[in-house]
Amino acid sequence: MNINRLAIIPARSGSIRIKGKNTKLFCKKPIISYPINALKTSKLFKKIHVSTDSLKIKKIIEKLDLKIDFMRPKKLAKDAVIINDVLRFVVKNYEKKNQFFDEVWLIYSCTPFLTRNQLI
Repeated sequence: MNINRLAIIPARSGSIRIKGKNTKLFCKKPIISYPINALKTSKLFKKIHVSTDSLKIKKIIEKLDLKIDFMRPKKLAKDAVIINDVLRFVVKNYEKKNQFFDEVWLIYSCTPFLTRNQLI
């Protein structure tokens, strides 16, 4: 059975506790690169979408050979925003592009120890 999966990685720019946490280097690589590499090597996902409002994060993502199809609006990048609202925004934007998914997975950006084997 071929399941059409979407992975969403929320990565906004305005972290309060740890400034710039998504782009901080961990073992010489941006921390956000670790879950992206795990998702890519798992080959489980038709689409990996990093939901960000940050051009800096977008540039890092593009260096990892991942395209950001659309940016997250600033109103969904505030501290009090519920993650379900972000997920809904991403799914609806893909539906507007006639892209539909059987499963939507939420993967956090600061998970450097996530491995391909944990996903499959």
